[in-house]
Amino acid sequence: MSKNRKEKIPHKKSSDAGISKYILFAVILIIAGYFFYDLLIREESVKPPVFKDPQERIKNVPEPQFKKEGELEFISADGKNSVIKKIDIELALDDSERTQGLMYRKSMDDEKGMLFIFDREEMQSFWMKNTIIPLDIMYVNSDFKIVKIFKNTVPFSEISLPSDRPAIYVVEVAGGFSDRYKIKEGDKIKFEKF
Repeated sequence: MSKNRKEKIPHKKSSDAGISKYILFAVILIIAGYFFYDLLIREESVKPPVFKDPQERIKNVPEPQFKKEGELEFISADGKNSVIKKIDIELALDDSERTQGLMYRKSMDDEKGMLFIFDREEMQSFWMKNTIIPLDIMYVNSDFKIVKIFKNTVPFSEISLPSDRPAIYVVEVAGGFSDRYKIKEGDKIKFEKF
């Protein structure tokens, strides 16, 4: 009798070990299935979008100060060549200055603006990335004629604002400037650099 008991005990241990292997294998399959689902199957749209306030991105950037580097006149296309408005201008002459533009400025009055001067007349396109204030953007051809005006552009917008026609100059002034002084496409500019 004692011989039979000894024979059954080892048999029971091997049975328990077999069940443990199946349980361990099942747990591994469950874990692998979860990671497979999480990484490959679950849609990205389930995760909430991350919104970053563009003002947060620039809050520690110091505001550039206006530097008077010339004067610019807006001239009516009415045939009388009368001066509509004269402003002080800051110049953007190279790629670095043109890229910076009026970014990070917190205010601009109607007596100031920026004149971008390019190397050649071609299609131009601006955007409002990192620009805090609304602007009027005027594209000007080599005959000093305003060929396109974007009024009251949206601050921080990264939407492209194309010239639609070749331009070699771009004038940026405070938003609403062109309406306040009735400046329109077809009018001209004249400027002097200091």
